[in-house]
Amino acid sequence: MRELTYLEAVREAMSQEMRKNDDVFLMGEDIGVYGGGFGVTKGMVEEFGDKRIRNTPISEAAIAGVAVGSALTGMRPIIELQFSDFITIAMDQLVNQAAKIRYMYGGKGKVPLVLRTPSGSGTGAAAQHSQSLEAWVAHIPGLKVVQPSTAYDVKGLLKTAIDDDNPVIFYEHKLLYKQKGEVPEEPYSIPFGKADIKRKGTDVTIVATAMMVHKALEAADQLEKEGIHVEVVDPRTLIPLDEKTIIESVIRTRHLIVVHEAVKRGGIGGEIASMVAESEAFHHLAAPIKRLGGAAVPIPFNEELEKAAVPQVVDIVEAVREVLVGGMVVR
Repeated sequence: MRELTYLEAVREAMSQEMRKNDDVFLMGEDIGVYGGGFGVTKGMVEEFGDKRIRNTPISEAAIAGVAVGSALTGMRPIIELQFSDFITIAMDQLVNQAAKIRYMYGGKGKVPLVLRTPSGSGTGAAAQHSQSLEAWVAHIPGLKVVQPSTAYDVKGLLKTAIDDDNPVIFYEHKLLYKQKGEVPEEPYSIPFGKADIKRKGTDVTIVATAMMVHKALEAADQLEKEGIHVEVVDPRTLIPLDEKTIIESVIRTRHLIVVHEAVKRGGIGGEIASMVAESEAFHHLAAPIKRLGGAAVPIPFNEELEKAAVPQVVDIVEAVREVLVGGMVVR
C-alpha cells in the first residue's frame, strides 16, 4: 500500500469529501494560496476555488460563528484554527451555541461542523501556541472530540467527522504532520468510539493519546528487551470513548498507565482512570493506576525546558517499572 504523511492524509480526506459533496467547504486564516499555517490546505484553492476555500479575518470568534450559522442552514463547514490555543477565543460559539442547539431544538437543528486545529508542543512555539486543551472541550456535552495518532487514522476519522451531523473538535498534533503511514487511496471511515490496540501485550496497559502513542510504542520497544510486554491502546476519540476496549485490556494485563501531553491536573487521564476504577477491571488491578501528564506550567520556549514540561519516553519506561514493582507481573 502507498504511504502518505499525516498532513497529506488530512488534505486527501477533505478533498475527497469536497468532490463528493458541494455543501462541504473550508474556512480559516490564510488557508487559500498560502495553504494554511502548516501547509495542510496547500493546492486546494486551485482545485476548489476561493468560494469553497475561504480565507477569513483574524477572528476565531467570527470563524466559529459563521460555521455554526452555515451548518444550521445545511452546509457542512470545516474550519481550521491555526493553533489549538486559539479555541479559547471561540468558546462561546462552540460551547454555548454549537454544542447545545441540536438538544435545545429537539433534534430539528443540526450543526454538522468540523473544527480542525493543530495542537501540542515540540516545535518551540512557546506558551501561547503549544497547549493541549482537549479536556476543556471533552467536558462539554454535545461536542465530539477526536485525536488521531497516525496517517491511516486521521483520514478515516476525518471522513467520519465530516459526515457527522454534530460538531466535532478534531485535534491534529503538530509533530505528527510529517510522519508517514500506509493509507488507502479510496475513501474509508473509522467509527467514533472505537479504540485501536497499537501493540498487544500481557504485562501492562498504556492508554496514550496523539503524540504520546508513539512515545508509548518506543517505550514498549525498550521494555520488550527487559522481558516486559506492554499493550498500547489508542482511544482515537475521547468523546465518545471506547470504554470496553480499555476495560478488557486492563483485565488482561492487571496494570494501567494513562499518558497524555496535556497538563495532568484535570486532564483526560483522570477520567479514564476513574472509569476503570468504577468498572469490573478494578478488581483485577494488581497495582494502583498511574497517570502521566504535562507539568502545571505554561509550555516553555527553551527546547530542554519544553521537553521537561511533557512526558517523554524515559518517563513512560520508569512509570511501567514503578507500576510493575508495586504489583505483580502475570505471564
